[in-house]
Amino acid sequence: MRLEFCHWLHTNRQLLSLILFTDEATLTRNGINNTRNSHRWSHENPHGTVEKKFQRRFSINVWCGMIDDMLIGPVILDDPMTGQNYLDFLQNELPKKLENVPLATRIAMYFQHDGDPSHYTRHVMQHLNDISPIGESVVAVPLTGHQDLQT
Repeated sequence: MRLEFCHWLHTNRQLLSLILFTDEATLTRNGINNTRNSHRWSHENPHGTVEKKFQRRFSINVWCGMIDDMLIGPVILDDPMTGQNYLDFLQNELPKKLENVPLATRIAMYFQHDGDPSHYTRHVMQHLNDISPIGESVVAVPLTGHQDLQT
């Protein structure tokens, strides 16, 4: 399906500059820090250890988009990534990030989303339908298989 989408896009190149390609990544720190280069020199306790909080876990969600030749973002998103958090981003943060995109492009642009469940909650889809220039859910174009953006 992705290959079909690429072939379709190749034949409809005029739409390429109107698609906001987006993705998110969750960045985490897993594993143990390298402590081989950490030394403690002490006459009282030559076998002393250095405590590290290597098991403390954290994660951060980062969103980034690209439309035409412009990079949009990166934006730090709330964790965990839920439909409501994503909707808040679409309504409150994304419009600010798109201020440098020409108005004609913003009016006609399409959103490309991947298969993240937060993109396809009822509230997110309704919002995308409301802002779509054609009023249909084709605004959310998963690379996993939307065949015709103009239907």
